[in-house]
Amino acid sequence: PTICFLSGGQTEEDASLNLSAMNQLDAKRPWNLTFSYGRALQASTLKAWMGNVENLPKAQAEFLKRSQANGLATQGKYTGGLEGAAAGESLVVKNYVY
Repeated sequence: PTICFLSGGQTEEDASLNLSAMNQLDAKRPWNLTFSYGRALQASTLKAWMGNVENLPKAQAEFLKRSQANGLATQGKYTGGLEGAAAGESLVVKNYVY
């Protein structure tokens, strides 16, 4: 079984650090704790890409960086430093209705 942590408008970096902190807890869990991020995985990628084909290598590098950060976080091993182009920006969308 798995529980997926949502970013909930946190910055990309905060979401990764918080997931890592939860996975560092010395607690017996019968489930895996991972992520199900949308904006917190894609914000830096989209910011680097900006819809331009020329920016594709930059966008791919940003996506790889966020994927590595979150992969480490699922193991409780992410300590920061893989910040992307939008890693420190709030991802809250005001008045967003689900």
